[in-house]
Amino acid sequence: MTEENTQFMNGKLPDLEKSYIDDSNGSDSSMASSADENKVRGNWSGKLEFVLSCLSYAVGLGNLWRFPYLCYDNGGGAFLIPYIIMMALAGVPLFFMELSFGQYASSGVVSIWKVSPLMRGVGVGMFLVSTFVAMYYNMIIAWTSFYLFSSFTSELPWGSCNNDWNTPACSLINVANEKNCSTYNGTYYKSVCYTESMVGADNLSHYQNLTKLEKDTRKSPSDEYFHNYVLDISDGFHNMGEVRWQLALCLLFSWVIVGACLSRGIKSSGKAVYFTATFPYLVLCILLVRCLTLEGSLNGIIYYLTPEWKRLLSAKVWGDAAVQIFFSLSPCWGGLITLASYNKFHNNALRDALVVSIGNCLTSIFAGFVIFGIIGYMAYELDVDISEVADKGPGLAFIVYPQVVTRLPISPLWSILFFSMLITLGLGTQFAVVQTVHTTILDQFPKQLRKGRRSMYCLVCICAFLYICGLSFCTRGGMYMLQLVDNYSASYSVLIIGFAECIALSWFYGVDKFMANIELMIGFYPGIWWKIAWKYVTPATLLFIMVFTWIDFDPSSYRGYNFPPWADVLGWMMSFTSVMAIPVVAIYQIVRADKSDGLWKAIKKLSQPTSEWGPALKIHREQEANSLYQMQTRHNTGIEENGGVDQQLSSRTPLTAQQNDQEHEAV
Repeated sequence: MTEENTQFMNGKLPDLEKSYIDDSNGSDSSMASSADENKVRGNWSGKLEFVLSCLSYAVGLGNLWRFPYLCYDNGGGAFLIPYIIMMALAGVPLFFMELSFGQYASSGVVSIWKVSPLMRGVGVGMFLVSTFVAMYYNMIIAWTSFYLFSSFTSELPWGSCNNDWNTPACSLINVANEKNCSTYNGTYYKSVCYTESMVGADNLSHYQNLTKLEKDTRKSPSDEYFHNYVLDISDGFHNMGEVRWQLALCLLFSWVIVGACLSRGIKSSGKAVYFTATFPYLVLCILLVRCLTLEGSLNGIIYYLTPEWKRLLSAKVWGDAAVQIFFSLSPCWGGLITLASYNKFHNNALRDALVVSIGNCLTSIFAGFVIFGIIGYMAYELDVDISEVADKGPGLAFIVYPQVVTRLPISPLWSILFFSMLITLGLGTQFAVVQTVHTTILDQFPKQLRKGRRSMYCLVCICAFLYICGLSFCTRGGMYMLQLVDNYSASYSVLIIGFAECIALSWFYGVDKFMANIELMIGFYPGIWWKIAWKYVTPATLLFIMVFTWIDFDPSSYRGYNFPPWADVLGWMMSFTSVMAIPVVAIYQIVRADKSDGLWKAIKKLSQPTSEWGPALKIHREQEANSLYQMQTRHNTGIEENGGVDQQLSSRTPLTAQQNDQEHEAV
C-alpha cells in the first residue's frame, strides 16, 4: 500500500503540493480585484461576462459570410441536419472539454500542460495558431473600419463610376432601362438604347456584340472601389508594392481599440463584450425587418431554406458541415481554454458550453435569413438568378452588400450600421485571440509580468509587434498574403492539434480522472456521453474532417490569379510550424528527463501529471484532496469486501503523480 493510501486509511489528508496560489494573500496585479476568487490572475466580474465573451469569440465573421452560402450550396434547409449532427459529435464535446480543462487548472494554454508534460507542444501549437490569426484577423477589421469611415458622407463613394479609380469596365446596371430597350428590339450599351431605326441593322449587330462583351467583363462600382481604391491591388505576389498609408492607419486604429479594451485584461474586455456580443444581434434584427420590406427578399429566403433531401447522400455535404461547425466554434486555438481559465472554480462549464454552442448555431441560421433576404432583393433588382448574386467571404461583405445599400434610401445610414456590426463581430473574436497570446506569456513568467503595470506593457509590446507584422497586408499585394495566411494558419494544423488534445486528456491523463475533475467543479457527474465522445467519437470525427479537408484541397487562388507554387509551400510551412511544436517539445522533454530507470519509464512518467497539476487555489486543492480521500475510502472498502479492485471507481480517482508512477511500476 502506498504512503498516501496509508494516510487515507488513517484518516489523514496527504500533504498538498506547494504549487497552489494561496488565496489568502493579496496581489499587486492590475488584473485582479479584492472580490476575485483568484487574487493573482483575477476572475470574471460576473458569469454573464464569460458567456458573452465565449459567444463573441465563437460568433465571428464566418457566421455571417460563410455559413449562409454553405447552407444554400449544400441543399438549403437539409444542410441543417448534418450541421447539427456534427455539432453534437465534434463541436460541443470539444467546446466542453476545453472550457472544463481551462477552468479546472486556471492556467494558460502552455503552462496548463502540467497535466501531461509530454504533450506540452499542443499548448505551444495553440499559442502559435492564435498568434498567426491575431496577425491577419485585425486586417479584416481594418478594411471594415475603412468602409465605416467612408460611409460618413451624403453620397457613398462606391455608388458611381465617375471616380478616379474606375475603369472603362465599370458599369451601373439599370435593369428598368435594359428591359424597356429590349421591348423595342434594341440593345442597351453605355447607358444608351440603340435600335435598328437609329443605327441600321449592321450597326445594331455591332452594338449587340459590344453589349454582350460588356456584360461579360463589366464590374460593379463597389467591386472597383474595393479592389482598385481600398486595396489598389497588384497583379500578384511578384508585385507586392508599397504600404498604403490609409490601410496602415486603419490597422493602427484597430490595434488601438484592441489594446484599449484589453488594457486591464478580462476586467476591461468583460465590459467591452456587453457591446460587441449584443450589438450585432440588434443590427441583424434591424436589417431583417428592413429587407423584408424589399421586393424579392422572400424569394431569397425561400431559396436559402428550400431543402434538397437528396443532397444528404453526398459526402461533400457532411464534410462541409463538419468543417463549418469545427471552425465556427473555434476550438483548439487556445481561446476557450484561456477564457475559461478566468472562471471561478465551481462555475457550471457544461451549461455554458451548451448555451454558447447552441447560440452560435442559431446565430448562423438567423444571419442566413438576413443575408439571403438582401441577396434576393439584389437578384430582383438585377433581374438575374439568385445563384448569380450569392457569394461568400470578403466578396459578400465588401462588394455585394455595399452595392445593395446604394439602392436603398438613406444609404449611408445602412452602410454605417452594417460595417459597425462587422467591426463588433470581428473585435469579439480578436479580443479572445489576443487575450490567449497575452495570457500565455503572463502565465509563463508570472513573477516578472504579473506585477503593477507590467502586464499592460506586455500587451502593448504584443500589439505593436503584431501591428508591424500586419503591415505586409497593407501593401498592394496584401490581399494575396492575407488569403494565404487565412488558408493555412488555422486549418489543417488545428485539426491535428485538436486530435492530439483529445488523445492527451482522454488516454494519457485518463478520461475517468478528467470526468472526476469536472464532477468536483460542477457538482454532478456530466454523463457517459462525454466519456464516449472524448475517447472515440470526437477523435474519429476529427480524422474524418482531416481526410475530407485534404481531399477537398485546392491550391490557393484569388479572382482567377493562381498563387505560385512557392506561396503554397510557404503556407504549408506556416501550418506545420504549429503542428511540429508537438513532436519537437516532446523530444525536448524526453531529452531533459531522468532516464536512469529506462527510456520507456521516462516517457510514461512524462505522459502523466506532475505534482503541480491541479486547481490553482489552496481551498480547491483541499476540496480535491477531500474528494480523493472519500473515493479512496470507498475504493479500499471495496477491496476488503469484494476481494478485488473496483475498476470503475479506481479509474475515476484522480491520482497524484507519485501514485501514477507506482501504478505503472506495478503493471
